[in-house]
Amino acid sequence: MVEQRRAVIKLGGGLITEKSGLCEPDHDSIRISTGAIASLVEDGWTIALVHGAGSFGHAKAKRWRLSEGRVNADLGEEDGITNQRETTILWNKKNGEPIYNAIVWQDRRTQEYCKSLKNKNYENNIRKKTGLFIDPYFSATKIKWIIENIKVSKKLLKSNNLLFGTVDTFLIWKLTKGKQHLTEATNASRTMLFNINSNKWDKDILRKLNIPKNILPEVKNSADNFGKTDKRVTGKEISISAVLGDQQAAAVGQACFEKGSIKSTYGTGAFIIMNTGSKKIISKNKLLTTICYRLKNKTTYALEGSIFIAGAGVQWLRDKIKLINNAYETEKIAKSTKSNNEVYIVPAFSGIGAPYWRPDARGLITGLTRDSDWKTLVRATVESVAYQSYDLFNSMNKDGLKPRIVKIDGGMVANNWFSQFLADVINLKVIRPKVLETTALGAALLAGYQVGEFKSLNQIKNTWKKDKAFMPKINKKLRNHLLHGWKQAIKKTLA
Repeated sequence: MVEQRRAVIKLGGGLITEKSGLCEPDHDSIRISTGAIASLVEDGWTIALVHGAGSFGHAKAKRWRLSEGRVNADLGEEDGITNQRETTILWNKKNGEPIYNAIVWQDRRTQEYCKSLKNKNYENNIRKKTGLFIDPYFSATKIKWIIENIKVSKKLLKSNNLLFGTVDTFLIWKLTKGKQHLTEATNASRTMLFNINSNKWDKDILRKLNIPKNILPEVKNSADNFGKTDKRVTGKEISISAVLGDQQAAAVGQACFEKGSIKSTYGTGAFIIMNTGSKKIISKNKLLTTICYRLKNKTTYALEGSIFIAGAGVQWLRDKIKLINNAYETEKIAKSTKSNNEVYIVPAFSGIGAPYWRPDARGLITGLTRDSDWKTLVRATVESVAYQSYDLFNSMNKDGLKPRIVKIDGGMVANNWFSQFLADVINLKVIRPKVLETTALGAALLAGYQVGEFKSLNQIKNTWKKDKAFMPKINKKLRNHLLHGWKQAIKKTLA
């Protein structure tokens, strides 16, 4: 009798993904893991593979008391969605197939069209209505580009069979088998088509850009009834009870419910959001006014600063110039260098966002000498994220908002060196939570709020737990010296 050997192997998200950016596979770990599993199979083992669920799973596991062996009867009956916000998809209503590849938020192909809109003096009007600047970053000009450049779009428009959505809308459409064409307020507020004063699609902007209103989804609250998934897709019907753009979801996951509370997420890009309550604050220093969340038809607003390249800079070090094998190495490398040796990298690989809003800007390395080595470049890349954050917090200070404490999250903040350097540069107390993947957590928490699992936002707030606080340590003279070097690098980039 041949002995049967069986094993269950869990491939957790922390093992198979890079934490420097969103949805980035760790190819080295995957290769090693799959090689080991293949060897076991060759030796006659029967393998059951199980995947992890990250912070989302942690929240659910706690709710359902899995550690006690208890599972509620409503397991999997409701869920939430969080997504990249500005990424744009147009699809055929009849078959649900996209007519073109999704155009991601970092894409700059509409730069010239944006310039033409500015030349028509549209920007002030658009900013008053949407809280946004005219920039390729947002969805509107991406929609326009697809309609103008993809032939089938004209035919589908004539037959009323063309639909637009950000990623959340497309997912809802697919999950419900075309029954629901919906988005919610935070995602709508990033299209450059949504009037955040009236909470409606703006007819005037649509007319100016010649975008038909009938391709746009209905806009709902962040916690709301978004329909049920089709059992042919998910095995059984699951209520979709919350939808949020990723950065707003992170604000919820960080329990930023009070006016003045701030979170800063460091993933592929970096995004700082300050809750401004029921008041819309129009920044005089080029920050964005946006919607933080909308619950029970009551809108909470936010001030946002956007950094296009954060973890993406680390990916550049790894994938393009091959200085590192994985993101985790950056902490050790940065620690091993005494200073930046006056070297600065401005990672304007996709233009540069707030507070400069220069889509035409390109990356720059300055201060190189014969003493500069590859470790210097690694450190300078990581440092650049803190300097870009300083620019945003400095804008908030100039607007009279005076930040005091910042909650940070995202893959980059697992790097203790970076988190401390960030606190030093922005000169603020920085707090890291126990759960770093706060985007998924925020969507899950709002879904729980919608179905009554949480009776109030205060109950959600009580679930938040601190991991570590970082206090500014460097002296004022050194800090000013470092920032002077950064400001000079920015001047060269924008020249």
